[in-house]
Amino acid sequence: MMSRDAAFETVKVTTDGTVARVALSRPEVHNAFNATLIRELREAFRALRTDVDGGLRVIVLTGEGRSFCAGADVHWMQESRSFTVDENRADAARMADLLDTIDGSPVPVIARIHGSALGGGAGLAAVSDIVIAEDKSVFAFSEVKLGIAPAVISPYVLAKIGRSHARALFLTGERFGVERAMQIGLVHVTAGEADLNAEVENAVSQVLSASPAAVTRAKDLIARVPLLERSEARTLTV
Repeated sequence: MMSRDAAFETVKVTTDGTVARVALSRPEVHNAFNATLIRELREAFRALRTDVDGGLRVIVLTGEGRSFCAGADVHWMQESRSFTVDENRADAARMADLLDTIDGSPVPVIARIHGSALGGGAGLAAVSDIVIAEDKSVFAFSEVKLGIAPAVISPYVLAKIGRSHARALFLTGERFGVERAMQIGLVHVTAGEADLNAEVENAVSQVLSASPAAVTRAKDLIARVPLLERSEARTLTV
């Protein structure tokens, strides 16, 4: 199994029996993405995948400091202006690999969100199974404000909130609070600051009270059924 207190430069992973906790650890920049954070977060989730046979049942994803994740690091984005087209595509592919890895986790991922979840941070919410947010959290698909499109996160966000809400929020990049995030399906549970951890632990307990094999099958159904024709879905589900 993964080390009980595995630590990277920008990510901290701790495991306690059946529960793993993964924390983004760049609090000085509100856990904004750079190349190192993307790589290390992907590596952490890939390593945890191997822990499933050892009894891992659930992963809690959170951020250190005042924010969950403020999107892309501005300095990293400025550096990318000097990249070739191929280098930029490779960067985008690494982000897509990260989102795929979290989205495909064989055990439920619970996102604990506080502060800001902007751009790619909102993308992390979209690939999490259960999203619990502090009631003062702020969200945005803010890429258009920076002259780019929310391209890499779009498959996951569209699957989560639908085209109608994406039309409004992708095109404006506007910030919105927890109430709207819940209305569009990006967030499932909200709580005050004092109660946030208790709500997360309640969700962990709910997952642990279910059959591990059944949860894995349910995750597979959620991923596969929407992509199938009706007859194919019938065959699979029967």
